[in-house]
Amino acid sequence: MGTPHSAQFSQIDSIDLVLRTAREKFLVRPEKETRLWVKNSQGSFERLCNTRVTVLDAALKSGQLVVMESRSKDGTWPSAQPQAGNKASKEDEDFQGQPGICGLTNLGNTCFMNSALQCLSNVPQLTEYFLKNRYLEELNFCNPLGMKGEIAEAYADLVKQAWSGNHHSIVPQVFKTKVGHFASQFLGYQQHDSQELLSFLLDGLHEDLNRIKKKEYVELCDAAGRPDHEVAQEAWQNHKRRNDSVIVDTFHGLFKSTLVCPDCGNVSVTFDPFCYLSVPLPVSHKRVMEVFFVSMDPRRKPEQHRLVVPKKGKISDLCVALAKHTGVSPERMMVADVFSHRFYKIYQLEESLSGILDRDDIFIYEVSGRSAICENSKEDVVLPIYLRERTPARDYNNSYYGLMLFGHPLLVSVPRDRLSWDSLYHILLYRLSRYVTRPSMDDEDDGNEKGEEEDGHIPKPGHVAAGSSQNLGPEQAGPSSGVPGGRRAPVNNSPGPSHWPPRARRKHLFTLQTVNSNGTSDRSNFNEDTHAQPYIAIDWEPEMKKRYYNEVEAEGYVKHDCVGYVLKKAPVRLRECIELFTNKETLEKENPWFCPSCKQQQLATKKLDLWKLPETLIIHLKRFSYSRFSREKLDTLVEFPLRDLDFSEFVKAQNESASEVYKYDLIAVSNHYGGLRDGHYTTFACNKDSGQWHYFDDSTVLPVNENQIESKAAYVLFYQRQDVARRAQPQPDSSDPPAPPACGQPPNSEFMDVN
Repeated sequence: MGTPHSAQFSQIDSIDLVLRTAREKFLVRPEKETRLWVKNSQGSFERLCNTRVTVLDAALKSGQLVVMESRSKDGTWPSAQPQAGNKASKEDEDFQGQPGICGLTNLGNTCFMNSALQCLSNVPQLTEYFLKNRYLEELNFCNPLGMKGEIAEAYADLVKQAWSGNHHSIVPQVFKTKVGHFASQFLGYQQHDSQELLSFLLDGLHEDLNRIKKKEYVELCDAAGRPDHEVAQEAWQNHKRRNDSVIVDTFHGLFKSTLVCPDCGNVSVTFDPFCYLSVPLPVSHKRVMEVFFVSMDPRRKPEQHRLVVPKKGKISDLCVALAKHTGVSPERMMVADVFSHRFYKIYQLEESLSGILDRDDIFIYEVSGRSAICENSKEDVVLPIYLRERTPARDYNNSYYGLMLFGHPLLVSVPRDRLSWDSLYHILLYRLSRYVTRPSMDDEDDGNEKGEEEDGHIPKPGHVAAGSSQNLGPEQAGPSSGVPGGRRAPVNNSPGPSHWPPRARRKHLFTLQTVNSNGTSDRSNFNEDTHAQPYIAIDWEPEMKKRYYNEVEAEGYVKHDCVGYVLKKAPVRLRECIELFTNKETLEKENPWFCPSCKQQQLATKKLDLWKLPETLIIHLKRFSYSRFSREKLDTLVEFPLRDLDFSEFVKAQNESASEVYKYDLIAVSNHYGGLRDGHYTTFACNKDSGQWHYFDDSTVLPVNENQIESKAAYVLFYQRQDVARRAQPQPDSSDPPAPPACGQPPNSEFMDVN
């Protein structure tokens, strides 16, 4: 701290005068940035942020100590330098690199923030605004919609450090803390969306730097038949009466919004400002789904199929698509979601496919039915079958046995007139014959005698219930043998457990139990509806399962030729996305429009057109799609030009004398790699001084070729208008070397391959 000086001020003098006086006394150079601190009664220092207030308003007292702080050449403030960062600061003391080529440390899932900051930092006119301290005169500390200038100051500190050329990388901890303080959704260290942070940051900078200190009330007016240019000019002037900042100057444009009432034909035309374009991607109406087909023929292993179905289709469409591969009629298929060895859901044909996620395990079972030829004929019943194994409970005396689900469940057709436990046992034994070994006659006799000792009402082999089958041929084993039948019976017409004959507690290889849909409880313990769908569990003793059940064969499946099919996603052009954005659409039911003519809420048609384009245009590609049942990321390749992006055909307010106001060059790209649950953000950006493209991956910065910039990861695009870029370029003197090309490829450098 230097030698103290004394000065006298009136209470009506401004803090700015105090600062200027301090600069004169300490002989501070004009380009040097300074700020004031005041020592309070507790001995700590407080910032004098607003230099436009008076000494009286700042509550300064006679004899109070005021300290002036100067920004270091590396862009940092000495008071903000953490103790832990002193070592890193000394290491960077002698470093001199290209300004702007500076990484940002990942603080823990903050790559989204780093990506947005690097993009914004490489907008030339905004960065120059902060580097030349023009923001100091426009800080708005009194804006109730702002953040007391703190976001603008924190961002300015980052820009000055990054463009000082004295850092390999910097730690944006102060900025992260400020963002979390004013936007609670960004508190902590969870992953977020770079576009959402960018939207917050642009709004925060705008309000902190708003030149309008007191916003007046402005009434929005409809066109009411007036010429578009007149209404547009009025709308823009009204917008500027409340919003006037460097953000408005750089990023704000104007939409033309046209609403047409479907009943009375009333047309409403309004002009609305925008800060960025969120354009949709052309979405395929097809969807690829992977399913497993389980045939009624027990000799056939389950088949994995990859099916192309309508994205907004029904379960019946899935069955129709599978029928083309298998030759099995869609009427003889049942679709189920299998999770944790049980049926999570059994679908009806009319249900929507949107309820099925890509990660769900979908099984399609072939079932059988009997056509109602006459009034006395009875249809088949489809029974859900679970597999369970008795396991010793972790009890001190091992007196209780638990039941654990295993394997894949089945849907088995059984004739209604043969609903007996003994008959069902043989039907299931035949259905499992691919991976369950049939016991010898001696084994069956031994097992039956043991079971008869426990339960005297179980019939011996040879005296099974009527309609059952001892010989496991397909003619006697029932419909589950694979013999084709008619349409299946509705599962909710089957009789409940109270209509079933007494069940066998132990018989042959396994026993059968009625259970609930979770497969964990005996249904007989519940007072359930007798017409509810019965679930059957096949219970195995561990020794019998080990002896007769082949787990490797049971888990086996084959892949159909269609599994190798890949739904090719053709690349789309950025122009197609913009065309989709400007297409006419009908409002959704959740968002109707009140027609002033009809005096009713209407599902009007809406069309957005571009009227006025900003100096820097931000285009957000809507890669993340959310619906009621599904969330997905669209990894479609969007082809976007690096130069000469022409908007002349999309802008309604044409200016033929200045065609270059519609042409843009790319200056930055925010990339997102990965899916919805996890991912990583990086940045491609063109340095405004060198014209060289660099790849920013948190603290790592490397030069890249132009042909590497376009990728499926491109998420947010930054374009600069060509006339602005030409104005920003300094006019070289005849003796000066030629200026670098605007965002061109450097002739000699080592490049990183990021593909």
